[in-house]
Amino acid sequence: MRLMWRGWRSYYLDCLSGAAYLALLLVALQLNDRQASMVCVLLVAVISFVAWIGSNKRSRMIADLPTSRIASAAQGYVELYGRAVPDPEHLIVSPYSAVRCVWYRFQVFQRRDRRHWQLVHEGSSHETFVISDGSGQCFVDPDHAEVIGPERRVSYAGDYKRVEDILFAGSIYVLGEFSTVGGANMPLNQKEDVAELLAEWKRDKAGLLERFDLDGNGEIDLKEWELARRAAVREVEKQHRVLRASPGVHVMRAPADGRLFLLSSLSPQGLKRRYQRWCWLHGLIFVGMLLVLLRLMAGS
Repeated sequence: MRLMWRGWRSYYLDCLSGAAYLALLLVALQLNDRQASMVCVLLVAVISFVAWIGSNKRSRMIADLPTSRIASAAQGYVELYGRAVPDPEHLIVSPYSAVRCVWYRFQVFQRRDRRHWQLVHEGSSHETFVISDGSGQCFVDPDHAEVIGPERRVSYAGDYKRVEDILFAGSIYVLGEFSTVGGANMPLNQKEDVAELLAEWKRDKAGLLERFDLDGNGEIDLKEWELARRAAVREVEKQHRVLRASPGVHVMRAPADGRLFLLSSLSPQGLKRRYQRWCWLHGLIFVGMLLVLLRLMAGS
C-alpha cells in the first residue's frame, strides 16, 4: 500500500490541497460562529504550510541535482533527461484511447447520480521503456513513479467515465535510482566461482583424470589437485575479465529508501518553475490565512 501511494501522491496532493482550501473557506464563510471560522482558517493555514514544504522540497531537489549523462552517471540517486526511444517494440498501447505510448495511468468512474461519480477501477502500466541522451541508453522501470505532465484524455461510455493520463515517446525527465547491471559493476565472487568450477570438473571424473592425472595411476593426488585448482583460478579470472569488459545495462527505478521517483514530459527547468509556482501559491495562502486568523482573534 505504501509503494502504491508513492506512485500517486503527487497526482493527488495539489488537487486535494486546492479542494481543501475551497471547502474550508466556504464553510468558514457560511458559519456565523467565530470560533468555528477560526478553526477552518487555521486548517487552511496548516494545509498550505505542509503543501509549501512538499513543493519547496521538490523544487530544491531538482535545482540542486545536476543532470547526468547516461554513459557516465554515478551509481545511485541521479537525474537524467533524454528522449524515449520511439521503437514500436518498446511502446505500449493505452487501454481506452488505444494510442502508442511509454506509460499510462487510468481511472474508471461509474455515475451514481447527476452530480456524483464513484471510482470503480484504476491502474497503470508497468512495462519498462528506454530513454537515450546521445551518450547511451537506459531502461526506465516506471513502477511507483510520480508522473508529472502527462496528457489527459477523458471518454464516456454509458454510465462510465474513463480518465487516462498518457506519457508519449519524446523528451523524458527521470529522477530516481540509477544502477548498471553487468559490465564493470557486475558483482562477482572468485572464490565461489572457482569452487563451483572444480565441483563441475569432479563430476566429470574421466575428463579430470585426462587433464590432471600426471602419473597415470587413476587418482588425483594433492599435487595434481593443486594444479587443477590453479587452472580453475586462471579460467575463472579469464571469464570475469570478459564479463566485466562487456557493456552493462543501465536501469532507473524507484529508490529503495523512499526518496522521490519522478517521471515527467517537462524539462528540468520546466519542473523547477512548476514547483516554484506552487510554492508561491501555497506560501501566499499561508500568509493570507495567518492575517485572517489574527484579524479574527483581534475581533473576538
